[in-house]
Amino acid sequence: MEYKETKLSGVYILEPRIFNDARGYFYEVWKEEDFKEHVGDVHFVQDNESKSSYGVLRGLHYQKGDYAQAKLVRVLKGRVVDVAVDLRRDSATFGQYVMVELSDENKRQFFIPRGFAHGFLVLSDEAIFTYKVDNNYAPQQEASILWNDKDLNIEWPIAAEDIQTSEKDLKASTFKTAELF
Repeated sequence: MEYKETKLSGVYILEPRIFNDARGYFYEVWKEEDFKEHVGDVHFVQDNESKSSYGVLRGLHYQKGDYAQAKLVRVLKGRVVDVAVDLRRDSATFGQYVMVELSDENKRQFFIPRGFAHGFLVLSDEAIFTYKVDNNYAPQQEASILWNDKDLNIEWPIAAEDIQTSEKDLKASTFKTAELF
């Protein structure tokens, strides 16, 4: 596995080494020892999975305070763009984002540490998305920032009218009014 740190400190793209032959393929998805060496000592406590169709945008989500979560995300089927937004006020990249394409073909993973908002947009007909988290879900500490916040100015790769999101995400905070880290 190759670990590539992005322009946002602590955010990594994980590029796997895939072994193909006539039978199919094999690769190591996650290895604690290697992850700890390259990223740090993160103890994952739960795995989650979602299925979404083209144009579905989930995010930009995060949990606040002691309930903040680090995430290691990947796509089992389909193709998405995944976004991490730096919400750490003391960071040199505060308010900036990084976007990466994840798919069942490239088999990349994306590590988002605590202190970031996270979201993804489905580009294929269907996507199955899975992720590990290092803290339990706490609904009372959940927060969201609007996916189309003007201050963040995220360049989503499909037209806004083709994006589908939840009622809850439509009522999310702006970046300026959100409770940040």
